[in-house]
Amino acid sequence: MMIRWGIIGCGDVCEVKSGPGFQKAEGSELVAVMRRNGALAEDYAKRHKVARAYDKAEDLIADPEVDAIYVATRPGTHLEYGLKVAAAGKPCYMEKPMARSAAECREMIAAFKQARVPLFVGYYRRSLPKYVKLKELIDKGTVGPIKQVSYALMQRPPAVGTAAELPWRWNAEESGGGVFLDMGCHALDLLDHLLGPAQNVKGRAGRIGNIADVEDRVDLTWRTEKGLTGFARFSFTERDDPEDEYVFTGTKGRLIAPCFQPGPIVIENLKGERQLLDVPHPPHVHQSLIQTVVDELLGKGKCPSTAETALRTSEVMDTVLADYYGGRDDAFWDRPETWPGKNS
Repeated sequence: MMIRWGIIGCGDVCEVKSGPGFQKAEGSELVAVMRRNGALAEDYAKRHKVARAYDKAEDLIADPEVDAIYVATRPGTHLEYGLKVAAAGKPCYMEKPMARSAAECREMIAAFKQARVPLFVGYYRRSLPKYVKLKELIDKGTVGPIKQVSYALMQRPPAVGTAAELPWRWNAEESGGGVFLDMGCHALDLLDHLLGPAQNVKGRAGRIGNIADVEDRVDLTWRTEKGLTGFARFSFTERDDPEDEYVFTGTKGRLIAPCFQPGPIVIENLKGERQLLDVPHPPHVHQSLIQTVVDELLGKGKCPSTAETALRTSEVMDTVLADYYGGRDDAFWDRPETWPGKNS
């Protein structure tokens, strides 16, 4: 049996990172794609040897030869498309972050639960070989029990002249906030997978670079059920020297690894001696997670990235962003004049 996939939003992310994974995964076939610009959808279909192209999501969703749907659009449309997929009674693989807010995530989860079809979310690092290895090292106590974890993501300011020139990731209606929603979610979701759900989350968001109305700096702390403490800092305007590093501190040493940049896993003992494990990413980074989705749909396994795990990550982000936006349970992107944080 094959799972026949359709893609809503066959843009840049589908060229290499995700799209080919639906064609290369065992038991999977990509049969249809959609983009609002029909000519671009047809171009993608031709280049990737996909049978059908649409310019309306509703037509792709209704295609009787499409068994499951990947939504690869910006977060601002995830809820809209997710509800339509659920109404059609078809499984869905939703791009991350799952939605603009935890409230939208919950609405989507309720719709899929009512339809009795599964919803998965594209936090593909949960299945990438590098992080599978990192979890193995943590779980077997390579550096002893982990007592503390820190993560830092520091990036250069965007090279634009005006706010109007900023990419969509700086637009709250499109992304749900600033770049933190797009990149921070990956880093936080992986920590959830490696160490367990975050509890007692505290933090704050601010605007340091004065580039856009959305937040560009986030700091947070948390604990886990086992008493592990965590700290993370995200900054997207104030540093010229980029940083991207997890540090897992155990009783016998440390594990160090990047989240986004290429680089090895570093195993460091208490003497400072280091061992490097180079586990490169495969060419299509979504493919390993797609395989787990296909396997679950075929009754052969379980996907580690579900709507429920993705909701936890959105709840963490909402916790530290709520004060900045004056709450995140409504359409906060429509009321930027009320955001307390944008003037801080």
